[in-house]
Amino acid sequence: MKKAILLVSILAMIVTIAPFPSQAQNSVVDLILKSYSARAFSSGEVSEEALEQIIEAGIKAPSARNLQPWKFTVVRDVELVGKIMRGIPKGNLIIIVSGEDGEREGINVDFDCALAVENMYLAAQSLGLGARIYTSPVGNVERIRQELDIPEGYRVIALLRIGRVDEKVDAVSSASPRKPKEKVVNYK
Repeated sequence: MKKAILLVSILAMIVTIAPFPSQAQNSVVDLILKSYSARAFSSGEVSEEALEQIIEAGIKAPSARNLQPWKFTVVRDVELVGKIMRGIPKGNLIIIVSGEDGEREGINVDFDCALAVENMYLAAQSLGLGARIYTSPVGNVERIRQELDIPEGYRVIALLRIGRVDEKVDAVSSASPRKPKEKVVNYK
């Protein structure tokens, strides 16, 4: 009986996520196509549950040889957030993504960390939150790295700002225009 229930549960999950050609929409693709880097954040807390889901999404990112060369530093403290970026509304947070120092053949730590950042960015947006990725300047973080407990042997790769978004702003009017497909894609 338990095996049958488990099998039915697994099949239900597969049917839910499998990309059948007859399906009109794919929620992951829809999310990616509608995502944008938020600029108009508002105050309001990011729930603990949402934050944990976002962090889990980062942990689940693929990495070369599954080395997972990242550390995530979640900064919620208003004073510390203000030292990193000015003018951030109360309740917004920053996730600092740091990658292992050093070179290994066939490993690109920056790329692996970028995959983790992208997973968290999309997870935040799927939860109705705004997200914005910063890769420079990260000098403000380096200045206070000890205060943030960024581990030795790691360097800051990116910052991910997450918070509530202004409900008056929509993705169409806020998103930066994209280059036309003809300018960025070659078909051979």
